[in-house]
Amino acid sequence: MKKKALIIGVSGQDGSYLAKLLLDKGYEVHGSSRDHELATFPNLELLGIKKNVILNSLVLSDFRSVLTVLDKVRPDELYNLAGQSSVGLSFSFPVETFESISVGTLNILECMRMLEIGIKFYNAGSSEVFGNTPDGATEETPFRPRSPYATAKAAAHYAVSNYREAYGLHCCTGILFNHESPLRPPRFVTKKIVSTAVRIKKGSREKLELGRISIKRDWGWAPEYVEAMWLMLQQSALDDYIIATGVATSLQDYTDKVFAHLGLNWAEFVTLNSDLKRPSDIDISFGHAAKADEALKWKAKTQLPEIIARMVEEEYSLTA
Repeated sequence: MKKKALIIGVSGQDGSYLAKLLLDKGYEVHGSSRDHELATFPNLELLGIKKNVILNSLVLSDFRSVLTVLDKVRPDELYNLAGQSSVGLSFSFPVETFESISVGTLNILECMRMLEIGIKFYNAGSSEVFGNTPDGATEETPFRPRSPYATAKAAAHYAVSNYREAYGLHCCTGILFNHESPLRPPRFVTKKIVSTAVRIKKGSREKLELGRISIKRDWGWAPEYVEAMWLMLQQSALDDYIIATGVATSLQDYTDKVFAHLGLNWAEFVTLNSDLKRPSDIDISFGHAAKADEALKWKAKTQLPEIIARMVEEEYSLTA
């Protein structure tokens, strides 16, 4: 019989790539959004897989909604990739962020405990929980969240760990560092830079406004990172893993590479806007994925120059 997977948050970057990966592996794939009848699922359309995903409506902060869908689908594997996903927006909407991430995760765990159907559960964690990591983070690095988003992700991480230990649930958290692709939504700075640079290359006279460009991040390739999610749930004993490239690059260098790929000098088109700075931010963030390399046989293959090239070329072709 086919394995059955439910992806909560299937419409996003990671959810769409994960759905494609699981379909390619022969899974029956179910996905959810807040209202699947009104949602358009452009990423699933772009990947050509929307017709192959069975869609459901689910609101993570509503316990009954979660229970109803889990009992109906009864998946072998459950991936929670939903919740408010923007660090910047979390400062403006802290309560919504906390409820969608931490309460939503707790609802899933309680439903799993009540239903007792042996679901393997992947929880989407975040490198943001660590705060600054000048020496690189490992799974043993203490959490020092610096945003409402990071605080919510830390709470969800601890909830998963507690339910695994207290009730023997098959659940784990993937602590993923930044990962990009052409499916990134425009509110993410990486996509904003690519989209603006392409418009400028095509004749736009606009300027690209950025906040702090000295920050450094660990950027990987999203399709590889969803494979790591799947690998985590194939282990006999589930555990938490960092997924990262191990390389930190400044936002200035990222911007430079994007514009250089288009034959442009970034400094001519970028203005700095202090209003875009967050109340608190992370100066440097990168991780060590040695544990994933050893246990999952996973290692990042695609480096940042190739990621940028793919994103720029895809954006250029889509706006042709």
